[in-house]
Amino acid sequence: MYASPGQPLWLDYYPRGEFQSHQSQQPLLPQLLSGPRFPRIRPMAGYPLGSVMVSRVGFGAMQLPGPGVFGPPRDRSAALAVLRRAVELGVDHIDTAQFYGPDVANELIRAALHPYPDNLALVSKVSARRDVSGSWLRADNPVQLRQGIEENLRSLGVERLAAVNLRLMEDARPDQRFDDQLAAMIKARDDGLIGGVGLSNVAREHLLHAFDRTDIACVQNPLTLADRTSMPVLEECHARGTAFVPFFPLGSAFARSNPVLGNPAVLRTARRLGYTPAQIALAWLLSLRPNVLLIPGTSSVRHLEENIAVRGIELDQQAQDELAAAA
Repeated sequence: MYASPGQPLWLDYYPRGEFQSHQSQQPLLPQLLSGPRFPRIRPMAGYPLGSVMVSRVGFGAMQLPGPGVFGPPRDRSAALAVLRRAVELGVDHIDTAQFYGPDVANELIRAALHPYPDNLALVSKVSARRDVSGSWLRADNPVQLRQGIEENLRSLGVERLAAVNLRLMEDARPDQRFDDQLAAMIKARDDGLIGGVGLSNVAREHLLHAFDRTDIACVQNPLTLADRTSMPVLEECHARGTAFVPFFPLGSAFARSNPVLGNPAVLRTARRLGYTPAQIALAWLLSLRPNVLLIPGTSSVRHLEENIAVRGIELDQQAQDELAAAA
């Protein structure tokens, strides 16, 4: 079952080295492994993603397929191990898409986790497809959006997704086309295929326009310490109690350089506090607002464990000030 709003999700440590997320009237603070990968885990309240409550650190499946998010993974066994370990660590929110692969990420999730835990929220997105060379093509008219939702249901082996994000293209405007797209998403929700309508890659104007027509379960936008252009969208989501899910939280997977992990303030803070730069960057995002839900992706169990351990990191005032001033 999902936790009720505001109910903490506790992460307990067991001698066999596994973590388990659960609700408890008498939570025990665990004695965790020492070092930056496994800081002492503190209670962290979940946040509603539409109608379900999820932990604030989930998992993004984009890095599981092959290079360029196309084709099979380099190591299928390793990809399956990452997914299973994520659930062992208490992950209850997995972000995916049928066009990751295509079909590859969803097939891996199904192979690793089906039948799914009752509390696992699967979230996907629509509006794109891949051609035979792996190029990204738009598929965002109302018929294509419905087809995309149904393809996700088929490949994941479920009858309903917790939410599906309508990802807008760069030239999208809050116009009649957007209204038609929203109508298709609302119908899918009303037909019981999705629990909530999400938006992705939107400006605040899109969000306000959408809120005039329906409830929005979540928003996925780029937001990192180095790129804060989506802060107005985050603030609007916070004011309305809508989950905000930053994608590429550690910088774009397609960029040659990484202005987040190489940021001098991030590196200084990581050295001073004894964490990895990635953990500092993720902890900074969590500190922005309580409605921030992280979905860092990886194909490595070690990096997965480091990412999940961010639940236990509290940045001190010096770190907050230095990172706020970094650009």
